[in-house]
Amino acid sequence: MDATYVIVVRHGETEWNTEGRRQGHLDSTLTPKGRAQAEALAQRFTPGSCSVIYSSDLGRAYETARTIAENTGHEVVPDERLRERNLGIFQGLDGGEIRQRYPAEYEEHRKGGADHAVPSGESFRQQTERNMGCLEELARRHEGEIIMVVTHGGVLSALFRHTLSIPLDAPRRFSFKNASVNLFKFQDGTWGLETWGDITHLRRVGALDLSYF
Repeated sequence: MDATYVIVVRHGETEWNTEGRRQGHLDSTLTPKGRAQAEALAQRFTPGSCSVIYSSDLGRAYETARTIAENTGHEVVPDERLRERNLGIFQGLDGGEIRQRYPAEYEEHRKGGADHAVPSGESFRQQTERNMGCLEELARRHEGEIIMVVTHGGVLSALFRHTLSIPLDAPRRFSFKNASVNLFKFQDGTWGLETWGDITHLRRVGALDLSYF
C-alpha cells in the first residue's frame, strides 16, 4: 500500500496545563499563550498541507484544530476516540488535591502499571488501544494522503511508544510539547516516525517557552 503521512498536533496550552490539573475527559480553555500557539500553527499550514483535519472532540483540541482550519480551509472532523486518557476521579484535580482526597488511589496509580485504571477511568492500555485503533483506521482510509490529527499529549505518548516498540510500562523518558508538530508514516501495517516535537513555528509569535531548553 502507498504510505499515509499523519501530522499529529498537540493542542495549545490550557489553563489547567499551567495549574498542573489532570484534564482527561474534562476540559479547560486555552490560555492567551495557547491561543497564540494555535495561531502559529495556523500560519504554518497552507490549504495544500493536508487533505483532511481530524480532531479530538474535547474543546482544547477542537479549538486548536479550528484555528488551523481557518487557514487551510478544511472542515474539522471530530472523533471521540482521539480523546486523552480518562482519569476518572482524578480529573480536575492537581497533584496535591489528589494525594489529599484519594491517598490510597494515588498510591495504587503511582505503583500501578499499564493495566491499572483510576476509579471511574481507564487504563493506559485501554487508552492506547482506543487511540491506535482510530489512528490506524484513519491512515488506511486515507491511503497515500497527508492527513492531520489534532489531539493530546497522552495520545502522542501512546503512538510514540507503539511506533518505537517501547513497552507501555516503561518509564517515560521523552516529552510532548503543547502545539508541537509530529509526523508519522503508516505503510503496510507499520508505523514509522519522521519528525518529533517540532515547535520552531512558535518563535514567530513569541510563544516559544524557553524553559523547554
